[in-house]
Amino acid sequence: MVITTKSATVIGLEVFEINVEVDTINSIPQVAIVGLPDTAISEAKERLRLAIKNAGFSFPQTKVVINLAPADLKKEGSSYDLAMAVGILIKEGNIKQNDFSNIAFLGELSLDGSLRSINGVLPIVSNLKKLGLERVILPFENLKEASFIDEIEVLGAKNLAEVVSYLNGEIDLSTMKQNVEDFLGASQDFSQDFSFVKGQAQAKRALEIAAAGAHNVLMSGSPGSGKTMLSRAFMSILPPLEKQEAIELTKIYSISGLLDKSNPLITTRPFRSPHHSASAVGIIGGGSNPKPGEITLAHRGVLFLDEMVEFPRQTLEVLRQPLEDGVVTISRAQTSVQYPANFILLGAMNPCPCGFLGDSKKNCTCSEFQINRYRSRLSGPLLDRIDIQIKVQRLNDDELLNNQTNAETSETIRKRVIQARKIQKERYKNDGILVNSELTPKLIKKYCKIDDKTKQFLKNAINQFELSARAYDRLLKISRTIADLEGTSEINVSHIAQALQLRNF
Repeated sequence: MVITTKSATVIGLEVFEINVEVDTINSIPQVAIVGLPDTAISEAKERLRLAIKNAGFSFPQTKVVINLAPADLKKEGSSYDLAMAVGILIKEGNIKQNDFSNIAFLGELSLDGSLRSINGVLPIVSNLKKLGLERVILPFENLKEASFIDEIEVLGAKNLAEVVSYLNGEIDLSTMKQNVEDFLGASQDFSQDFSFVKGQAQAKRALEIAAAGAHNVLMSGSPGSGKTMLSRAFMSILPPLEKQEAIELTKIYSISGLLDKSNPLITTRPFRSPHHSASAVGIIGGGSNPKPGEITLAHRGVLFLDEMVEFPRQTLEVLRQPLEDGVVTISRAQTSVQYPANFILLGAMNPCPCGFLGDSKKNCTCSEFQINRYRSRLSGPLLDRIDIQIKVQRLNDDELLNNQTNAETSETIRKRVIQARKIQKERYKNDGILVNSELTPKLIKKYCKIDDKTKQFLKNAINQFELSARAYDRLLKISRTIADLEGTSEINVSHIAQALQLRNF
């Protein structure tokens, strides 16, 4: 009789049920694993043999054939070890029952029979209910991570012997349930605060608008003007994560193997700052087994590109589609996966190669040809997708020497940002979006209505600044955010004028 146990795998963020079929043949003792396994699964033959032996059970003295179905789906990783071991032990009679169709088994086996943690537990467990499964047995180290899912019973085991004893009704396994909102309510301590940044009132205002509407920002200024400090302080004014966002982010970090096992929940918005030597694959994601890149790890947070023009042009150009769509699709010969990539792009650059073009203290030594070549590293289509583009000026002597502590704190700014986000959440509750930057052309017509006076002002701006259709839409989105920060329902001339000032180079 063929014994079938259940497991699951995650490809991208999509979960597939895997049926582990085990049978034996009277032949030379060996283990054959079929069903498109990768090297890690093929090497499970020896892990299974020794883990079962060291757990105190007998291994079949016949040929064991294990089929991972569906056979046309590529299987990767070591998470099927436990399901295969349980199937073999049922076949050997070490487990009394043979029907566990409502239980999923996940985990890698050590040679001594203990269970090791695996990656991708949260996205798998959160989808098991949809696959018709009611319980999951997994490594004890993964129990905290899986405990945030309410719809399914999660059981943690330290070794194979515990799993066998539980299935035979002899013991109970460890279980745990945790509430995501209990972790999200904790106060956050940021290393940078807007009150630490001297001067730069325009830049602070621009970043407040960016935080309120999730708009992309590019800052240009001479070295030491405060671009990097402003960027790092930007995290302190972003609104806290909501439950759905926290679960979504934790799934991404789980499949990437970046979760802290002792505190396996992402509770703060990510801030990713890759070096300019990063490859296009490192930024966008990919590989033979496609994994998330920096733009996906920055989902619902910030991707900060310091010295943005130093990144290879090819690397920057791959950002165009994710900036527009909020997702990235990675296609390979055998598979195609889609990852979320809804992030705020925060870029910083010098105005020229020497860094002092337009500086109030130092003269620029670059030729016009050098300046044009330097700036051409950022293509027009990419710049068109960056809503806010501002110059950050060097501090004057009075600002630099000012040690007064009456500057507005991040906490004060954050309250205004949170209020603006609440307005947007309520407005778009039936439209499937959360913030103004996600507005489609259809929704712009619906929510960015303007009167005749404002329309005429906007028409003059389009002619004067030669705005593209995309730039026009983004101007209205920024104006909508400015109006939300002021608590007004209508967009007026002052909002359009402020939005125009945020695209001044």
